[in-house]
Amino acid sequence: MALLLTAVRGLVSLEATGKAVPVMPKTSRRLTVHALTLREVEVVRVADLTPGMRRITLAGAQLREFTSADGHPQPAFDSLGFDDDVRLVFPYPGRTEPVLPVQREQGLDHPRDPRPLSRAYTVRSWDAEAGELHVDVVKHGIGVGATWAYRAQPGDRIHCYGPSSSRSLPEGADWLVVAGDDTALPAIARLLDELPGDVRAQVFIEVAEDAHRLELRTPPGVEVTWLVRGGEADATTLLVDAVRHADWWEGRAFAWVAGEHTAVRDLRRHLVEDRGMPKGDIEFAGYWRRGDVVALDTDAAVPDPAKSATPFERLHDLTELVRPIAIRTAVELGLPDLISRGVADVDDLAARTGADARALGKLLRYLRALDVVAETGPGRYRLAPVGEVLTNDFMVDALHPAGVVGREMLGILGLTESVRTGRAAYRSVTGRTFAEVRAEQDYEDRYLERLARFQPALTEPIAKSDLLAGVGHLVIHSGGAAAQAREFTAARPDLRVTICALPAQADWVRRDLPDTIPEQAQRERVAVVEQSVFEPSPAADAVFISRAFKALPDADAAHALRRAAERLAPDGRVLLIEETYDVDDLDEHDGEADLLALAVHGSGMRTGAELDAVIAAAGLTCVQTHTVGWGTVVRELVPTRPPTARPAVE
Repeated sequence: MALLLTAVRGLVSLEATGKAVPVMPKTSRRLTVHALTLREVEVVRVADLTPGMRRITLAGAQLREFTSADGHPQPAFDSLGFDDDVRLVFPYPGRTEPVLPVQREQGLDHPRDPRPLSRAYTVRSWDAEAGELHVDVVKHGIGVGATWAYRAQPGDRIHCYGPSSSRSLPEGADWLVVAGDDTALPAIARLLDELPGDVRAQVFIEVAEDAHRLELRTPPGVEVTWLVRGGEADATTLLVDAVRHADWWEGRAFAWVAGEHTAVRDLRRHLVEDRGMPKGDIEFAGYWRRGDVVALDTDAAVPDPAKSATPFERLHDLTELVRPIAIRTAVELGLPDLISRGVADVDDLAARTGADARALGKLLRYLRALDVVAETGPGRYRLAPVGEVLTNDFMVDALHPAGVVGREMLGILGLTESVRTGRAAYRSVTGRTFAEVRAEQDYEDRYLERLARFQPALTEPIAKSDLLAGVGHLVIHSGGAAAQAREFTAARPDLRVTICALPAQADWVRRDLPDTIPEQAQRERVAVVEQSVFEPSPAADAVFISRAFKALPDADAAHALRRAAERLAPDGRVLLIEETYDVDDLDEHDGEADLLALAVHGSGMRTGAELDAVIAAAGLTCVQTHTVGWGTVVRELVPTRPPTARPAVE
């Protein structure tokens, strides 16, 4: 443990490695969240648009409003965004019936063993009047979806769900740059169909053959450049080169880039590093990654499913430590980023990372055995498909010990101590408490940037629900509060919002507000005050608290809830979002979060009954629960006794 402590204390920051700090992209596309509904539909038409793309037209009564088998009313299908996608659910090879998600009143539950076999496809178009959904499928190597599409016949039935959300066309940009390969063509085609006639855009499309071009709507201000690679999808630089050499127009550009992961990554780098585009003005999606697919012996067009593991093999996979630590070491040294930029030689990599060349050679040799890297020559390497994933900013943040998630994850190394004592062990393995980490402005900035990315999907459904009916003043205690305030004030023009935050959080929120809420009039309805969740909340009609109590003992959480309700209007309420542990349906990810919270904070995830006890100890009553969006539960709480009462937590 002493050696481990020394290593942890000596960790360098992301900046010290020369790696750019991940920053949360700020989208300029408004989000609409849809309820996830499982639907059974029928193939009504099949048409080949080109030798490389087939259109499947789906229809059926369940694309309209209907009542699911469990008696819950389900909304009609809708698709508002040009890059919306639906998931088609297929049977596993050798089976006739698919493993299906389970429909709930709000959202879907996915069985874990086995999981549903599904693939995502862009909604090429949705004809609500005719009740027809069009999906264009690329003939793209060996794949369950492509094989189904090229064998589909009218009358075939299939299940689907989605889109989970839709984004509007970009707002505030002077012109668009759009780039993608064959897999992005359906979304690009729909974008061009829906662009207003006065929008200017440069569009770059890579296809396998000249015959794969489509007739596209091209408004006067749109320039389309076709790039033909001449064969199946492989490593090319066509898209990057085309965008690199394009004439760059005046004004603010918004970029939409999609296709193979590596090409998308390199395009994004070019736009940020060479063109100087803010990351928030670039939207990108890696639709697929290169890799080897093994076909079934009995059907060369269908991938072979994963083989069953023996109990010994399963236990080995569960207890293996070297692989995750070696991969994290590679990320900490910045190896994936350097190799992706063409630094291939061991000696060169050692010089750039400050590592010992002999030792680094051992690490790379092991990563090669894991198929994270591949050897291109003696002592020279490139990234394998798995290694390419390690260049994703979000993944780097999770694996690097200086990242937001990475810093918190260090606490799991003290799990043994936490289980023995019931207390946090973060200080034992890092030399600092996690509260001291959170007090650093750099960490708080990174944390809130990451958290804010997910807030629109959470708060947009709340803003459009009746939860804020009659609320004139709302107080927010939550990470990502600025993004939440944007959604709430946009949906309710008469609403005032006060964000309560500790100084480091408040500083970030004040700096972030002009970018998150560009409209001056809307921003003027948002105030920021420096205070903790333990101080009485400002007088308000409602107090919104989201995921604030995971790190708190029961007595502290009850005290915070009591303080939140002290200055409520007579008919005011507390709206509480707090994740709970479903002990009747154990989930591995919930278990991981529970143990991590124990090791880092000494707390953990509460069960529903434990949270109810905290609410009661605060002198509050849950009068109703609301399920919104993708299954988020909002508890509506009201005082059960005068707010001055101070019941104790047993």
